[in-house]
Amino acid sequence: MKAISLSSDARSIEEASTIVKEGGLVAFPTDTVYGLGCDPFNSAAVVRLIEAKERESKPVPVLCASEEDAARLVDLSSTALKLARRYWPGPLTIVAELRVELPQVLNQGSGWLGVRVPADEIALSLGRACGGVITGTSANLSGRPSSRSAGEVATSLGDRIDAIIDGGVRSGTESTVVRVDGESVEVLRRGSVAFEPGITRESLDR
Repeated sequence: MKAISLSSDARSIEEASTIVKEGGLVAFPTDTVYGLGCDPFNSAAVVRLIEAKERESKPVPVLCASEEDAARLVDLSSTALKLARRYWPGPLTIVAELRVELPQVLNQGSGWLGVRVPADEIALSLGRACGGVITGTSANLSGRPSSRSAGEVATSLGDRIDAIIDGGVRSGTESTVVRVDGESVEVLRRGSVAFEPGITRESLDR
């Protein structure tokens, strides 16, 4: 069945959140590219998301409506908090140790999870309506270019997901991904936020 098209008004956001709460998949715009959202606590929904994307076994990041929502999921060390408070809301995904139980398929049983707070009101509104958290992997078939419009999502995933929120064209680069282990920061993927090699807690204080 073809995904329904939703606008980005409050009523549509509420409809999209109901789909997510019932185990469905919704594509939505973020501050970088279009994301594919489901309930990160629903293992069946996460499995369906991975199958829809034809994604290999890789962890799925989570978008959060606030720093507090992120801190409910992962342990944000003092270094992670410095990064969060400098770059959130924004295109920085912080991988940190889990502090709650989530489906193993979400993070491949690693004990770590990537989280970020996006600088996009549609994504934030949907996240809030879903209880503060929603998966935020890119809305495209694995290995294909990220979708930057509702039309591109429809072409890629339209018969595999339940709804697409049309929020216009997004031209951003994917988020930068860093892993924070105590005071150590490792860049896992370069993206919108530029870091010099060897980023340290001390360099964040400057």
